[in-house]
Amino acid sequence: MSIWTRIAEAIAALRQGESLASIFDRLRTPPERSVAFAIAVIALGAKMAKADGQVTRGEVAAFREIFTIPPEEEANAARVFNMARTDVAGFDDYARRIARMFRGERGPLFDLMEGLFHIALADGDYHPDENAFLREVAEIFEIDERSFARLRARFVPDCEPDPYDVLGVSPDDDLTEIRSAWRAIVRETHPDRLAARGLPEEAMKMAESRLISANRAWERISEGQGRTATATGGTPNEAEGRA
Repeated sequence: MSIWTRIAEAIAALRQGESLASIFDRLRTPPERSVAFAIAVIALGAKMAKADGQVTRGEVAAFREIFTIPPEEEANAARVFNMARTDVAGFDDYARRIARMFRGERGPLFDLMEGLFHIALADGDYHPDENAFLREVAEIFEIDERSFARLRARFVPDCEPDPYDVLGVSPDDDLTEIRSAWRAIVRETHPDRLAARGLPEEAMKMAESRLISANRAWERISEGQGRTATATGGTPNEAEGRA
């Protein structure tokens, strides 16, 4: 059974007059959470797509880049999008229910924020209202300002990401610590880890940009420290051995 069929079943189980947001109070067990995660990305994405006053083709197409949607399942995905877009419940209600569902787990909420950034930048423009939307969602998710800035830098073209921020380390940390932080990100983006925390198989593409950014950051830092070591009389390998 595909995730889209399971989404359709979850929506069909809603009682008459219930908001789509109420679905997040029910889907809590591990098998159901991948369904909830997919609905969360689509629903919050639909709310955000209205944040700048219009829903563009690029924003709608972004869902196809995040999720693998077979032609026969497009109607189910569109139904979730349209229900969220027309739902009277505010995006903050959605965000709070999602935060409760993943309480104590930062991974799924960061995964969700990455998906929303991807949608926000799909039309090539990062609107101030989209930024305000994402900041408020991040606050509800209890994502601190530095982590939000790190996410923003990875997606917004006018922000050159600091490699140390990407890996969540300090320039004062030695290379061994920095390498450990990089390896931790690599482990966390492994498909098995992502599936364990509720990311559906159809949405694994979202982790690709995080892994690419982490690898680039590690390359920049390790190469930079290697050049510094060479300038002071050592070699890159020797510098790494001392770190």
